[in-house]
Amino acid sequence: MKASTQHNIKILGITVFVLIVLNVLGSLFFHRFDLTKDKRYTLSQTSLAIVSQVRNPLSIKIYMEGDLPADFKRLQQETKQLLEEFQAYNPNIVFEFVNPLENEDENMSLVKSLYQKGLTPINITVDDKGKQSQAMVFPWAIAVYNNKEVNIPLLKNRMGASTTQKVIGSIQHLEYSIADAINKISKDRQKKVAILKGNGELNEIHIAKMLMQIRESYYIGPFTLDSVSSNPTGSLDALKKYDLAIITKPTETFSDEEKQVIDQFIMNGGKTLWLIDQVSADMDSLYNQAGATLAYPRDLNLNDMFFKYGFRINPDLVKDEQGSPIKLATGEQGSATQYQDFVWKFAPQVYPNSQHPIVKNLGGIKFDFVSPIDTLKNGIKKTVLLQSSQYSKKIGTPAEINLNIVSEETSPKDYEGKGNLVLSVLLEGSFHSAFENRVLPFKENAFVPKGKPTKMIVVADGDLARNQLDKNRIPVELGYDQRTGNLYDNKDFIMNSINYLLDDTGLINIRSKDLDLPLLDKEKVYENYSQTQFITIGLPILILLVFGLAFTYIRKRQYSK
Repeated sequence: MKASTQHNIKILGITVFVLIVLNVLGSLFFHRFDLTKDKRYTLSQTSLAIVSQVRNPLSIKIYMEGDLPADFKRLQQETKQLLEEFQAYNPNIVFEFVNPLENEDENMSLVKSLYQKGLTPINITVDDKGKQSQAMVFPWAIAVYNNKEVNIPLLKNRMGASTTQKVIGSIQHLEYSIADAINKISKDRQKKVAILKGNGELNEIHIAKMLMQIRESYYIGPFTLDSVSSNPTGSLDALKKYDLAIITKPTETFSDEEKQVIDQFIMNGGKTLWLIDQVSADMDSLYNQAGATLAYPRDLNLNDMFFKYGFRINPDLVKDEQGSPIKLATGEQGSATQYQDFVWKFAPQVYPNSQHPIVKNLGGIKFDFVSPIDTLKNGIKKTVLLQSSQYSKKIGTPAEINLNIVSEETSPKDYEGKGNLVLSVLLEGSFHSAFENRVLPFKENAFVPKGKPTKMIVVADGDLARNQLDKNRIPVELGYDQRTGNLYDNKDFIMNSINYLLDDTGLINIRSKDLDLPLLDKEKVYENYSQTQFITIGLPILILLVFGLAFTYIRKRQYSK
């Protein structure tokens, strides 16, 4: 046998041996390589833990298929690649892309069924080299597991943002959206949320959207404090069975016994979400012939508790030049009433600048007659979540609030050194009881003067969690303003707050993931469209052609000798 043949057989044997070893090692050890700079396809430990709890087939249908605009093609591709990553770690996860508009005979019934499930499409304007056209896209997915179903929003709707900006923000949230959905349907609900009642809180119909959202992940139930007067100890024992208590815009004074029940719930490690109106004022009272109402302080008898915990909600109103739009009648033209948009300064439109996971990457959040919060030094960790703009200030109460304020002229000097007022704060630590070293309103053998480590979030506006009602008194989306058609991020803020207070999986931390998403400059592409086409399409073909001709020429010369 020739030496060259022996050498070739030796090389072949070594190659086969190496391939066998690599295959054996590959079957024993699993690893995914992510070569992107920002590691966008590397799942967090939280996502991996959620994926591992899927024991049965989990099906995901993504309704983004077909001829999509360029931005949504990007969103589609990123969704597919991320789902492939989920599937690689658990083959029980299967997915498919569906075009809901593909079959004209069937698409109307499918679209109708998607509407009924809350999957509303969006109409976007596609600009292709100056030519504009309309396109309808369903940026949604549905996950099904063990006969349970949950919707997955793939597009994060940020008010005032362009389609490209919305897609970028959506890609940032993709892992969170998918992992959250899988967690909802694959994990048994364990945490319990109490909605406190008995002190004039918001009716259930006005917080219906918040309740529906909470119910997807947690047990939820109303908890009335009416029984405290007759059986305070029993009420406290019942409340201790919950993990979180939400207090939404109480309007009636709390008794000392009710305060002790809430206080001891907190001392025993209970979490709380306070949505408090310290001033009595609302928009409905403004729509009268005079266009005015009186705003006055509301006494809830909670100030001593709040002071002990380390904060104070002042009985003032925040007036902010970065207010929300409001439509007001300005006259009549013929028989039709004319409306005009104004800025309503008592409804601050807040854009978070904190990097905390609760508010990171959120859009505008709408307040109504919000009060400023002061934080006090008491050893509790405090994180400001939301604050007014630099062009804002306090308005003391009682005060008359008049719609004519929309025509008021102001200057930056009016707000110098007065802005950036705290509107929401997170408090974390071991709180001291408000009844420490005091005579207790009712006898309690297990009274705790200093509590276990816990968390609470304070929002100085109860209406932040209030959804509006349509003409048929059906709740509309939380954060949607029917008067202007704007959708604010109130729901995301509320749900992020609840998730953070109750989250034991670290799911909320996925929101902090930052991705670097470079985009093409469309203007430059349009200016050099032919050149760009040649570089991206023609040049690779030309290179292949030159290589083929050169290779053919070399072979002819080599074998013609």
